[in-house]
Amino acid sequence: MIKLIKILFLLKCGIFLLFFQTVNAKEKIKIGLLIPMTGSNKEIGQSIIKAVSLAVKDIDSNSIEIYPKDTASRPNQALKSAFELKEMGVKVIIGPVFHESLAYLDEMKDLTFLSLTNKNLDLPKNVISAGINSTSQFNTIKKFLDKNKIEKTIFLTPIQEYEFEIKKGMEESKIKPFKEYDYNTEPTKLTKQIEEITKYKIRKQNLEDEIRRIKNSNETNKEKKIKRLEKRYTIGNLNFDAVVIADFDESLKSVTTSLLYTDVKPKNKYFITLNQWFDESLLNETDIQPIYYPSINKENFDNYKIKYFNAFNEDPSHLSLLSYDLLGLVYYLSLGSDLSNLNKLFKKQNSFKGKIGIFDVKNNKINHRLNFYKIENKELIKIF
Repeated sequence: MIKLIKILFLLKCGIFLLFFQTVNAKEKIKIGLLIPMTGSNKEIGQSIIKAVSLAVKDIDSNSIEIYPKDTASRPNQALKSAFELKEMGVKVIIGPVFHESLAYLDEMKDLTFLSLTNKNLDLPKNVISAGINSTSQFNTIKKFLDKNKIEKTIFLTPIQEYEFEIKKGMEESKIKPFKEYDYNTEPTKLTKQIEEITKYKIRKQNLEDEIRRIKNSNETNKEKKIKRLEKRYTIGNLNFDAVVIADFDESLKSVTTSLLYTDVKPKNKYFITLNQWFDESLLNETDIQPIYYPSINKENFDNYKIKYFNAFNEDPSHLSLLSYDLLGLVYYLSLGSDLSNLNKLFKKQNSFKGKIGIFDVKNNKINHRLNFYKIENKELIKIF
């Protein structure tokens, strides 16, 4: 049975911080949700439903009707549910959540899907990726590199399923790598690759050669010089100023550990990574600090988490915040246009401000203007 959400509330603070004129809508704004409501990912679906209900409450319009439908995280079920939504007169759908669920949605040419995925490759023409994509992240990293005049940056990309998304994001951001490397995430192979990238064995041999040379020399204070050298691990300059590691979680920590092992330290070279969603475990990794990354607006995210917790007595998922903003985006667009023309609106250049930050919409793509943070001395610090 279709679950209908209709909530009325006074608009006290616009989701996009724009001044909306009061509109007496002649037609209901029917918005579908394609989310996992059964199966292993059902908790994600439930958090999205709750987030959308919060957005409807904050918008305060009795013209909005939300129709959740189950994808069960399966492409065939996503297609079936999308067809049912179309039969109800829905024109725009928030979802699906996962890229795999998009497989057959190009058959629904009259619908526009705002998927929560951050992948942009091989999308059907009627699907717009609304996740925090690699282009948005590299645009922000490029801004940081340019502001600090960092010219020699190496880029490390894991050989994973998202490898080509990373490459596309780098290309679209027009960031200029000094050198690029793809690495194997298997620990033994990874360490060997990092040794090669950083010329570790050469620098280690340089140290041994220098100690031997001083021992065999007639230099004054050579014992002090030798003791000083023996405290070091390598000798020799590295030919880069920063390293961007396109990785996450334990795999990210493995890469940084390998860099430390090869005597590459974050106090001498910038350690930069991708959006970590404020992973608190990084705060305790003092050896790899400072470490930098782009992300959404932390203050807005914290305020949203409080709002969500007060409403539902539980913490929200990251995807729920994104769906909260997307509901506001669809509502804003509906004020000046028929939702059946939504695809055309996404081809025009527009910008919107949500809880995540600013959305830039153009050519059926959504990019995000992200903030940039660093973790240092166990503290998260906003750079811009």
